[in-house]
Amino acid sequence: MFSWLGKQGGGRERGGGSDVVQTVTGGLRDLYLRKLLPLEEHYRFHDFHSPALEEADFENKPMVLLVGQYSTGKTTFIRYLLEQDFPGMRIGPEPTTDSFIAVMYGDSEGNIPGNALVVDPKKPFRKLSRFGNAFLNRFMCSQLPNQVLKSISIIDSPGILSGEKQRISRGYDFCQVLQWFAERVDRIILLFDAHKLDISDEFSEAIKSFRGQDDKIRVVLNKADQVDTQQLMRVYGALMWSLGKVINTPEVLRVYIGSFWAHPLRNTENRRLFEAEAQDLFKDIQSLPQKAAVRKLNDLIKRARLAKVHAYIISYLKKEMPSVFGKENKKKELINKLPEIYIQLQREYHISAGDFPEVKKMQELLENCDFTKFHSLKPKLIEAVDNMLANKIASLMSLIRQEESNMPTEMVHGGAFDGTMAGPFGHGYGEGAKEGADEDEWVVAKDKPAYDEIFYTLSPINGKISGISAKKEMVTSKLPNSVLGKIWKLADCDGDGMLDDEEFALAKHLIKIKLDGYELPGTLPSHLVPPSHRKPLQTVE
Repeated sequence: MFSWLGKQGGGRERGGGSDVVQTVTGGLRDLYLRKLLPLEEHYRFHDFHSPALEEADFENKPMVLLVGQYSTGKTTFIRYLLEQDFPGMRIGPEPTTDSFIAVMYGDSEGNIPGNALVVDPKKPFRKLSRFGNAFLNRFMCSQLPNQVLKSISIIDSPGILSGEKQRISRGYDFCQVLQWFAERVDRIILLFDAHKLDISDEFSEAIKSFRGQDDKIRVVLNKADQVDTQQLMRVYGALMWSLGKVINTPEVLRVYIGSFWAHPLRNTENRRLFEAEAQDLFKDIQSLPQKAAVRKLNDLIKRARLAKVHAYIISYLKKEMPSVFGKENKKKELINKLPEIYIQLQREYHISAGDFPEVKKMQELLENCDFTKFHSLKPKLIEAVDNMLANKIASLMSLIRQEESNMPTEMVHGGAFDGTMAGPFGHGYGEGAKEGADEDEWVVAKDKPAYDEIFYTLSPINGKISGISAKKEMVTSKLPNSVLGKIWKLADCDGDGMLDDEEFALAKHLIKIKLDGYELPGTLPSHLVPPSHRKPLQTVE
């Protein structure tokens, strides 16, 4: 069925979820080279939008891009995840990181300068050479043997300052570089300091350069332990208001609140919130290897849709150009009418407005082009991409789902991630339904005398109360019937439709768990089973 994937994509050198990624990688690379690349080259897509993809773009590990203003804790955040320093790391209250640093796995510690990095075919950075020496002198790869980096790579970016001066002094187009990374990374993390919520002009432009990559963006409100609860509420509201002015999406961005460094919290009243937020962020990052194949598939689909639209625009401009006289005037007229051309093409080819490139940027790029050298529409190239989107991509997607269900989950391990998985300091350990898991005594026993008093007011018969009697007491919790019904099923251990004193105490304990804000377990954990309902251990004679 998947013979079109090619031999390279079918290899299974590594175990687990990597098999899926390898298979899909081969299929995507083959599709791109045979179906999409010819369309891109024919209509000069690479001059307008994004350089051609190379093998390293398909093979590379998931990447996380960190962006933020200076001293928001970007480099400290990386050190927090890795739990060790990395070559080239500088941390301080002043602007310290003045380079893009790709933190990647290596057998030994060391740095690779930008000019050497962009000629390495095994690294996905070769196309960055177009930004010139001014950028390459501010780009490096920091390699070190770290367990976290076996699964993901992290891109640290220069801290952003406010003002026009910094934009001029960089010597390269900072936002264009960010856009290049944004198209290739799996996650974009915007870091904010609880005391620096203002979004400077350059930071605003940087965020706008992520247009079309909204699904990759996550926001971290760092250093939140430096304010109290009341101030934190105001800070959070101010951050959402600031983001709403620069990120035009109907959905609310996910903001993770915490203090991401290995130091004592300055304000501990929100400790539980910070732990829960850190756990959610870790889960999001840990899932990246598992979702890498889907992300690459999704990015290729977005690229193919943009390439098709670009072909329609270029071929239309070619068609409208005169054959002999008035070429320059017609060119200016077409550039000025580009918004109207967009609308016409939307109607003619039934294309969504969201698939079109930004008008102003396209107009600027067209100024320096000779329209007479553009190509006319070639239906076969369009049909090849349409066939890829309609059939090949769908087949590849079903392959991912099928094989992922048969593979163990591939997660990020090592560093700070291991500290949240197991042991007494794991998230949720000893809380909610997990309370008492490592104790010999039944955890409900300490509150049972109080529950017994209520139980005997419900007129038990033969040591048990009916469902009607139990319901009268349970509904006083004001929990919805769907939740109380689940609690009843968990508490009625013998399934006789009645509750004895231990089962009733268990029901009250589960109600307390839910009222305290914890989730109910799907099945009753062994440590919560009432002593009289526990099955005796069978001894082997």
